[in-house]
Amino acid sequence: MDSHTVALIRSRLLHAIYISTLLVAIGLIVYISFDTLEFVSMQAGARFLRVQFWCCIFFQLGALSEYLLTPKTLRSALRLVLALLVCLPYLPVIYYFGVDVTPTLQYLLRFVPLIRGVVVLAFVLGAMSSDWVQSTFRVYLIFTVSLLYVLSLLLFVEEYHVNPQISTFWDALWYAVMQMTTTGSEINPVTPAGKAIGVILSADGLILFPIFTVYLTRAFGRRRQHSQI
Repeated sequence: MDSHTVALIRSRLLHAIYISTLLVAIGLIVYISFDTLEFVSMQAGARFLRVQFWCCIFFQLGALSEYLLTPKTLRSALRLVLALLVCLPYLPVIYYFGVDVTPTLQYLLRFVPLIRGVVVLAFVLGAMSSDWVQSTFRVYLIFTVSLLYVLSLLLFVEEYHVNPQISTFWDALWYAVMQMTTTGSEINPVTPAGKAIGVILSADGLILFPIFTVYLTRAFGRRRQHSQI
């Protein structure tokens, strides 16, 4: 086969890997979100642990395949290492071997699967763009929206039973949006975790939104320059 045919096959294989990984990541986020909103434990179920394990294996195989099909650079190697670390099946391994972990670590591990789905989603959508600026912006945008969603979901779980101001997920989402935009809300979290989430949302809003403004300003500047040529 000539080089053009090889490049075409490689491109189609990468596209298939990206699409399948994207679908699995979205499915994982939806699955975890459904269980969380129904107050199903993200740890106890054997079915959940099996889903986690096979999703991790799938993500790792996808990351390794992408690395083998793309030019070997320091950036691609770092992406591979990061993907392999993020996609390690921590929860299935801990429960399979009966590892005794502290309550704090156990609490944090509850949210690893959800964060993993978000990270994979952002990486895949970023990799599907050939332009570096667009790729970076896609990753930034997915992280911003996903962070808003994940934190509102965690806020709902923490505050639902103790805070009368948060009776539905939409109340938590409204609070998260208002905090991230630094507008403020009439809802006040009462749990330590809820208050910490509020601080994180405000800090992220102060950091992330200026980046969005800078990107739009530079994008309009480049388009204006092209139109004048």
